[in-house]
Amino acid sequence: MRTIIIGATAAGTSAAAKAKRTNPDLEITMYEKRDYVSFGACGLPYYVGAYFEDANQMIARTPAAFAKQGIDVQLEHEVTAVDFDAQTVTVLNFTTQQVSTEHYDRLMLATGATAIMPPFKNADLKGIHHLRTLADGETLRTLGQSEAVQKVTVIGAGFIGLEIAEEFHRLGKQVQLIQLEDRILPLAFDAELTDIMAQDLVDNGIDLHLAEAVQGFAGDTQVKTVITDKGQYATDLVIVATGIRPNTQFVDDDRLKRLANGAIIVDQSGHTSINHVYAAGDNATVINSVTGQPMYSPLATGANKLGRIVGTNLGGQSAQLPGMLNSAGVQLVTLEAGRTGLTEAEAKTAGIEYKSVVIHDKNQTDYYPGQAAITVKLIYRKENHVLIGGQVIGAKGAVLRVDVLATAIQAQMTTEQLGLLDLVYAPPFARTWDALNVAGNVAH
Repeated sequence: MRTIIIGATAAGTSAAAKAKRTNPDLEITMYEKRDYVSFGACGLPYYVGAYFEDANQMIARTPAAFAKQGIDVQLEHEVTAVDFDAQTVTVLNFTTQQVSTEHYDRLMLATGATAIMPPFKNADLKGIHHLRTLADGETLRTLGQSEAVQKVTVIGAGFIGLEIAEEFHRLGKQVQLIQLEDRILPLAFDAELTDIMAQDLVDNGIDLHLAEAVQGFAGDTQVKTVITDKGQYATDLVIVATGIRPNTQFVDDDRLKRLANGAIIVDQSGHTSINHVYAAGDNATVINSVTGQPMYSPLATGANKLGRIVGTNLGGQSAQLPGMLNSAGVQLVTLEAGRTGLTEAEAKTAGIEYKSVVIHDKNQTDYYPGQAAITVKLIYRKENHVLIGGQVIGAKGAVLRVDVLATAIQAQMTTEQLGLLDLVYAPPFARTWDALNVAGNVAH
C-alpha cells in the first residue's frame, strides 16, 4: 500500500507521522519542493523581530527524523500533475531536472498556499517582499537590523500584516500600514473590536491608512515610493501581506471540488471528492463547527489537527475532525485580540438569527498592579442563547480567555451558562466576576 504525500509542512508531516505510527507497514513518500520540511511559518514575524536567533527553532522535525521512522522524504521535488484515474503523480527533480511518474494507492494533497502579489505597477523593484518562507524571514530579519531601512510600508492589515508591522515598529522603524478596506482584519473581527485595534496602532505611532488602494511603486531599481489612490509616500522597504492563494493549480481535474479561491473541499475525515485522495492544510478547507459547512481557515492549528486525522485514516483506522472554529489571536502594540466562532457578518451569511452583546470591563482587581481595560463581544443564537461566536481585546491575558469561549461554543453552552461558569479568580488574574461571566450575564 503506497501512500504519497505532496507537501511536507504542517499537515503533510502530521499525516505522515501519524499514518506510520498507526500502520508501520505503510510505504510513505513525501515530496517537498523546498529544501526543508516541517516548517512553522507562524514564527516568522518574531524571527524577523529578533526574539530568537536560530531559524531552525521553527523547524519541528528534520528529514533524518522522518527517515528514522521509515518515511521517505524527497526534498526539492515538485509534483507538477496528478492523474486520478491512473493514480499517478508527475514529479520533477530540481537537482537532475528529470521527470518521473509515480504510482500511489493513497494520495494526500498538502501543498499549502502562496502569498498573493496584486497587479501593482513596478512590483518587480528591489525592496518589495512577502513574509511566507524561511528565505523571506532571513531577508526581512537582515533588513530589520539595517540602518539604511528607516521607513517601512506594510500593505494589508490582516494577521500577518499586523504582526510584521508591530515587529518593525518595535525595531524602531517608521511604519505605515495601508489597508484597502475601511477596517483592519475585516473578515476576522467585528467593528467594535477593530476600532479599538486601530486606535492602539495610531496611538503608538503606526501611520495607519484605511480605505486606501495601493496602485504601484516608483524607484530606479530599488523601491523608493509607494503610490496609492490618495497620495505618494516615501519608503525604504515594502512588505506585501494581501493574502494567500491555495496551491492547487497543478491539479487539472474538475472532479476535485474546490472553493472559488481554489481551496480543496474535504469532509471531516479529510477526504476529497476523489476516491483515495485526501487533503489538509492551507490548500484545503475544514468543517466549521457552527455551520457544518466547509470554510477556508489557513491556520496551523487546523492544518496539524486535520493532518493527524488524515494520517489515522491513511493508516487504516477511522477518524473525523469534529470541526474548527477559526480561533485566532493577534498581538498589536500594547493590546492583544482574539476571536473564535462566527462574526456577525458570518452569522448573517449563514442565515442564523442571532443576537450580540459587547461589554467593557477590567481584566483584574484594581488593588493589584496591572489592571487594564478588556472588551468582550458575544454572538449567540436568538432562540436559545447558544453561543456561536466570541471576540476579546485587552492587555496581556485577554487572548487566552478566547480558549474558554471556544470550549463553550464547541460544547453548545448558553450565555446563561457562561455567566455562571466557575472561572479562575485571584486578584492578579481576574475579578470575582470575570469579564466573560459579565458578558454572559448581560446577554439576554
